[in-house]
Amino acid sequence: MENVPIPTAEDLCTLLADIAGTHMPYGMYGPAKFPPHGCPLMDLPTEYLDWFWQRGWPKGKLGRLMEQTLLIKNSGLDHLFTPFRDAAGGRRKYPRS
Repeated sequence: MENVPIPTAEDLCTLLADIAGTHMPYGMYGPAKFPPHGCPLMDLPTEYLDWFWQRGWPKGKLGRLMEQTLLIKNSGLDHLFTPFRDAAGGRRKYPRS
């Protein structure tokens, strides 16, 4: 088993800020339905993230951040995004179908 360093509080703050500042660039939560940038990853529903977990994450940083978002939400830590949501004016609302 590899020695994996334990993340610091600063690492966690950086991760949360990256997730909060990244928007879904395509798909049903992309800019077409959530102008102008798409839905922030922190506001994606867990069902949507579960769909990617089952079928495969996007390549690169987007996929890694989406995976971390799902882990945070499934661990009951969604409230960690509250300061970012407050600064942005609240949680993004999902459009009605």
